Amino acid sequence: MPFVLYLLALAVFAQGTSEFMLSGLIPDIAADLRVSIPAAGALTSAFAAGMVVGAPLMALLSRRWPRRRALLVFLVAFLVAHVVGAVTGSFAVLLTTRVVAALANAGFLAVALATAAALAAPGATGRATSILLSGTTLACVAGVPAGAVLGQQWGWRAAFWAVAAVSLPAVLALARSVPGAEDGAGAGAAVGARGELRALRRPRLLVTLLLGALVNGATFCTFTYLAPLVTGVSGLGAGAVPVVLALFGLGSFAGVTAGGRLADRRPRPLLAAGGPALLAGWALFALTAGHPAAAVALVLVQGTLSFAVGSTLIAQALHAAAEAPTLGGGFATAALNVGAALGPWCGGAALAAGFGYRAPLWVSALLVALALILGGTAELVRLRRRADGAAGGAGVAAGG
Repeated sequence: MPFVLYLLALAVFAQGTSEFMLSGLIPDIAADLRVSIPAAGALTSAFAAGMVVGAPLMALLSRRWPRRRALLVFLVAFLVAHVVGAVTGSFAVLLTTRVVAALANAGFLAVALATAAALAAPGATGRATSILLSGTTLACVAGVPAGAVLGQQWGWRAAFWAVAAVSLPAVLALARSVPGAEDGAGAGAAVGARGELRALRRPRLLVTLLLGALVNGATFCTFTYLAPLVTGVSGLGAGAVPVVLALFGLGSFAGVTAGGRLADRRPRPLLAAGGPALLAGWALFALTAGHPAAAVALVLVQGTLSFAVGSTLIAQALHAAAEAPTLGGGFATAALNVGAALGPWCGGAALAAGFGYRAPLWVSALLVALALILGGTAELVRLRRRADGAAGGAGVAAGG
């Protein structure tokens, strides 16, 4: 794989750390800025909402830009937003910086996904995608727990400063290593915006994007409220939160690695087995969350399953959007973040309704169940059409 993919993963690591680290900082942010925990959870939803809107818009904006320029503009904007967030004393300003950072993150990831797909060898889109997304999973393994430790030792603002600090070397590395104007300008110019939008209307792609949104919504629903879950239900101390977050990250890294190896060769069997297992895992987690050992084990298992299924769906979306080289990455990013916005919002609504800290686990199970129903229905329709086509072909042959 081209070395530039690993540099892109470095930048995604900084961005993933920012997006995920709030799961370990929400209680401190809520106390410092004098808002409720569900209100602080809206910071995650705001970030995801910004990425939903920003992914297609930023992809359109940067269609004719050289890849280097697009990636650097978005990453520098992301860095500046975190500096402002680190110094503000206003929840409204912090919320605004999360939206701005999300727009920049969305643009970066959309261009990075398109770049990864373009640089991958034939039949290796899934592996290229997994390398890019490994930055996200490593953020779960190292960045998020480190952010939680920084938050506990020096306050949540230290975690924001750390993200800005990690982003700086990524800016310098990308400025030297990403192809310039002569190699990466106008990736979607030959197709045209209208042509790309037409390609994005295909039912297979739309179903895959919706499945990705539901699965990612389930992941973020629980992950956003993981800290209060393990301390308030499982009985673990606050010092265990970074460890639990790291376990989820290890599972996610294992999942995206396995997904990358199988997504190009056997995507359907992976999704057929992984989807029901993911549903069973969320339900079991909800039932056994009061037992520390079971909770810790299921954090690891669910991290693995969530990212194995999720990364495979991303690769399938990029395959289905092959004729939309720029907007395909943008819409895949938007779909994932529809889930990342929907999940925490649903989990927060369940908490605000008084259902307790197990409620996000049940919401996660419900979202995966909806994905299984949708995916199963789409597969039945596909098989029915294939059978009808075969029967029609046989009738024509017999009539001839």
